[in-house]
Amino acid sequence: MLISSSGFSKVKDSVKKTILFGNEPTPELIAILTVYFVQGILGLARLAVSFFLKDELGLSPAQVSALFGIVAIPWVIKPVFGFISDGLPIFGYRRRPYLILSGLLGTLSWISLATVVNNSWTATIAIACSSLSVAVSDVIVDSLVVERARAESQEKAGSLQSLCWGASAVGSLLTAYLSGLLLEHFSNRTVFFITAAFPLIVSAVAWLIAELPITRDSRKKNNNANNNQQDNSTKNSNNVLSVGQQVKQLRQAISQKAIWLPTAFLFIWQATPTSDSAFFFFTTNELHFEPEFLGRVRLVTSIASLVGIWIFQRFLKSVPFRVIFGWSTVISAFLGMSMLLLVTHTNRSLGIDDHWFSLGDSLILTVMGQIAYMPVLILAARLCPPGIEATLFALLMSVSNMAGLVSHELGAGLTHLLGVTETNFNNLWLLVVISNLSTLLPLPFLNWLPAASSQIQNPSNGLESVSPAVGIDSTATQHHGSQLVPELMPD
Repeated sequence: MLISSSGFSKVKDSVKKTILFGNEPTPELIAILTVYFVQGILGLARLAVSFFLKDELGLSPAQVSALFGIVAIPWVIKPVFGFISDGLPIFGYRRRPYLILSGLLGTLSWISLATVVNNSWTATIAIACSSLSVAVSDVIVDSLVVERARAESQEKAGSLQSLCWGASAVGSLLTAYLSGLLLEHFSNRTVFFITAAFPLIVSAVAWLIAELPITRDSRKKNNNANNNQQDNSTKNSNNVLSVGQQVKQLRQAISQKAIWLPTAFLFIWQATPTSDSAFFFFTTNELHFEPEFLGRVRLVTSIASLVGIWIFQRFLKSVPFRVIFGWSTVISAFLGMSMLLLVTHTNRSLGIDDHWFSLGDSLILTVMGQIAYMPVLILAARLCPPGIEATLFALLMSVSNMAGLVSHELGAGLTHLLGVTETNFNNLWLLVVISNLSTLLPLPFLNWLPAASSQIQNPSNGLESVSPAVGIDSTATQHHGSQLVPELMPD
């Protein structure tokens, strides 16, 4: 028995060190990782949604683009959900009830897609509600991670964020190939029915969140503690600020250069034009890639995301912000030019099949994109003062989402100007060149990022040291995230 107990303890310690990056496997951590896992696994319906809109509803590319613009709105207004969660507890709880409601909304949305949706308007409403469901749960779970990441030691800096993104990547990995394979045997609506079961998991694990109810006495006590600027992460996780206090702290936070300069850099970094949409039409209409192969591509990119997370956690988490961003941007721009070989069919003259070239290209670019994006999450978490974690973190992430929308709009404008259509790809090579060169535009603004030894002034915590171990915060290159919107859009 003693040997058995000792062996179990060794296994537990090994799992904690190698898989959980040193984090204690508490029920709450399992719940947090499960929510991220479900966000990744919702990619099961990505291809089904695309083919449903194109084939069953008969929407044009312009109509599909307009629909996804509406679907993206919940991700742009994420700070609203954070504001509500931080300031309006339900039955005394700030996190748990919102997770439960978001899961129920997601299930109802997917069931409606599988049953009653039969036109563009009802499809827009159903998909937007599903997007809203994931956006709300994302805000809540992000706030929980922010609260806990603040208490991380120097040695463990960034480990929790890496673990969460890893859980999302595992979810994507498990369903990546199935997203295309299922469409070979089942209808789109059947895939929607299957997907509807997963948001219920979020509602179930919400009960594992360790959250104390907020009472009038505790509000008064916690607010007094906040006014005295007590730096205690456990107490801060239960603070509930008034609306006025939230607005005041948020205004103080975003008015600091240490916060808005890195945020502005993040926006520029992700707002450069993309050729993703035109390239999707090229691969399906010109290269005739089938859904099953597109599922393979998703599988490869999911594996690549895990590889990128591991590389960052193992080798790069101690590298300064500016070094990671500078080199990853230059390398990604250079590697992105490899798409020219596929667009011009040069890969065929080199004896490389289109399918194999696409798989290899997607793998390398996704690894680079994940390495560049992981530090962004860490920096964003460190910028958030206690009491408004969900609000400010969601604001930072909404800037990223807004930049993604700008990127797609600029890409659409360039696509139109260059005359690239669903059948004409003569100038696609030029679009690829412009898109990749534009990713170098943020390089002159690298000094907007914190230096390796700089400190960030936090309105509630005073000075918080940001070490070199903190880098720079759900597509394959610079546009990345564990969100429903990218999961629904063709990649």
